[in-house]
Amino acid sequence: MTRIVLSSDHAAIELRQAIAAHITAKGYEAVDIGPTENVSTHYPVHGKAAAERVASGDCDLGIILCGTGQGIMMAANKVKGIRCGVCSDQFSAAMIRQHNNANILSIGARVVGEGLALAIVDAFLDAEFEGGRHATRVDMIEE
Repeated sequence: MTRIVLSSDHAAIELRQAIAAHITAKGYEAVDIGPTENVSTHYPVHGKAAAERVASGDCDLGIILCGTGQGIMMAANKVKGIRCGVCSDQFSAAMIRQHNNANILSIGARVVGEGLALAIVDAFLDAEFEGGRHATRVDMIEE
């Protein structure tokens, strides 16, 4: 079973929990590492924590959220082996998997509503890395 770590800052707790329920219903294992209380918190801490779970192999993929998705994505990408993109549409979510072999998806809870967020998650999870010429480029990113 594919294990997906989820984390966010305080701005995205409700959306993160909705996504966790959604992916669990689709047969994935949701590893929700919080936070759970609506108290101001720092997105770099949560981005790093989720990224470390993916980089270590404990989880296969990750979904992280903050107000815009940008800050937590930047923090996650500091962890070696992580390729995270922020997406506000399904096309981009599919492309970061197909062309960039992204292992973490970032979403802005203040940018997209729940319905669109779930569709973005589905596009990300349904897509597969195409390899080929894209593998060369991903190797360049890793270097």
